[in-house]
Formats: sequence, C-alpha cells, structure tokens
Amino acid sequence: MGAVLAHSSFFCYLICMKKILITAFEPFGGERINPAQAVLERLPEAISGAALYRSVLPVSYRKSAVLLLEQIERVRPDAVVMLGQAGGRAKITPERIAVNLDHCEARDNDGEQRIDSVIDPEGPAAYFSTLPVHAMLQEMRKCEVGCAMSASAGAFVCNHVSYEALHYISRMGYGIPAGFIHLPYLPEQAEGKPGAASMPLSAMVHAVQAALAAIADSF
Repeated sequence: MGAVLAHSSFFCYLICMKKILITAFEPFGGERINPAQAVLERLPEAISGAALYRSVLPVSYRKSAVLLLEQIERVRPDAVVMLGQAGGRAKITPERIAVNLDHCEARDNDGEQRIDSVIDPEGPAAYFSTLPVHAMLQEMRKCEVGCAMSASAGAFVCNHVSYEALHYISRMGYGIPAGFIHLPYLPEQAEGKPGAASMPLSAMVHAVQAALAAIADSF
C-alpha cells in the first residue's frame, strides 16, 4: 500500500508541476552549431519546481511558427521561452518587443528571403514580451555574465516566431507569459570572425537557468 501511495504521490507531483516550454533553433547561415540549441541540450529537467519541455525549431519562416504553436497546444505550458542566436552581440539579451515584420537580406534554411513582409496583415504592429524580463535580468546579473535588455529582435526568423507566439497566445486568450532571449556566439563560432564577440557555453547555460528560475518563481 505504501508503494502505491508513493507512486500516486509522485504521479500527482508530476501532473501538478508548472511547465515551461523552451525552444531553440537549429544551426543556420553556414554555422555547424547554434548556441541556443547547445544551451537547450544542457538544461536540467526542471527548475524551481517547473518542468522544462524542449523543442528545436527549424530556421524557416514557413515551418518554425507552425511547429511552435503545435507545441503550445500539446504541452499547454505556463510560460514559453524562445532562445536564438544573435551573432555579433556581446551580451545575453532578453527581447522586449516582437514586431509584425519579416525583413532580412539573409535567407532561411529553406532558401526563402523575405523583404518588407508583414507577418499578419490583421495583427497589431508589435507585441511586448510578457515574461518578467526585469526579474530575469536581475537573476542573470548575479551569474556575473553580460546581459542587457534589447528593444529589437531584428526581423528574421527569431522575431518571426516571437511575434507569432505572442499573437497566438493573445488571440486564444491563454494568458501565457512568453518572450525571446538572444544569445551571443560561442567562442568556436567567433574564430575566424575578427572582432566578433562570444561567450562560453557554461556561462550561457548558467544565465539561462537563472532566467528560467526567475520565470518559474513568478508563477
């Protein structure tokens, strides 16, 4: 009987845990690694009582948001955190705004280029992140890594999925906090790129864990 009760209690614990859906992108732009995916693979199963559900997204305008929205429906998370690479940035940067625009000279991994293309003609011009970004920054700074707020996620696939996620959550009335975090190059990516900033993987993992803890503690 004791074993049955213990099993039941553990099952209830799993069911009752808060859930954070965290996504990252595959490599793109000729890179063999994406720091976001590398961080995702090294995160624990749970942080501050919240279970982490992971998903790697394709760097594709057409496919990325479709997969992300499917994951939101499958997991029914209490928060959505999206990670991506921002080569050239020296700091980890939570994004404050996602804009209703796809515009980048670079092509996605399907070879598609979008210039001055509205994501949703009926959607608002932008959404603010609904994550507790200030609390996240406060906790990340305790890790003694470079981090700062960013007002622009650009207009490539990172911004695209951030806008699509926030727009979907708003339309569905889910009330799920969601937002995007950009990560610098890894040191091995910065090799051969004069002046390119980078950050060790261990530092990024530590900082992202701190940000996730701040999110979990805000529930």
